[in-house]
Amino acid sequence: MRLRTYLPGLAVLVAIAIAIGQGYTSGLLSADWIDREVRGKGISGELLFVAVGGFATALAVPRAVVSFLGGYAFGLVQGTLLALLAEAIGCAITFVCARTFARRLVRERMGARVKRVDAFLAANPFSMTLLIRLLPVGNNFATNLAAGVSRVGALPFLLGTLAGYAPKTFVWALAGSGVETGAWMRVAVAALALLLSGALGVWLYRRFRRGRSLGNEVEGTL
Repeated sequence: MRLRTYLPGLAVLVAIAIAIGQGYTSGLLSADWIDREVRGKGISGELLFVAVGGFATALAVPRAVVSFLGGYAFGLVQGTLLALLAEAIGCAITFVCARTFARRLVRERMGARVKRVDAFLAANPFSMTLLIRLLPVGNNFATNLAAGVSRVGALPFLLGTLAGYAPKTFVWALAGSGVETGAWMRVAVAALALLLSGALGVWLYRRFRRGRSLGNEVEGTL
């Protein structure tokens, strides 16, 4: 296992934890916004979080931010579920927009990536999407765009995405749920879980990809 593969994710986790814990964030999708507009608002607050989190994910805001704030706002279990719903909605928005409105533009800008993703997903779209989502490397937004203009069906791609998002969403929400109470041990546990989930993703990728590849860049990183 190459530790440097996991350092960016660990660095993001620590940075978000410190920023929220010390009150450095402001504006939309921040601790201040959560406290002001989401907490204590009942179903309306939950729907607002899902809507904003979904559009933020669709616009390439890192999923870690949405998951972390889900844990911060609602606690571990509910935060994980609401963040996962928001992230799935964001993925669907990007996928549908690429397939419906931006097919030509995406192919022109991302032709090589589209071919790799298409070839990787074609035979077993659900399981291969799951493998991609479990990897500790890769660009979530770019993958959504590339899949949107590939031959893969929307339903297996979105279901595979939902299943693959779940472990890391849980990890980030675990970290977020410990910030306000000062339970930094949760952040430490989340960091360890992030390493383990990434290692699992790499093992599954190498074990079940069946000769397919996501390209030399990904192979070299792993």
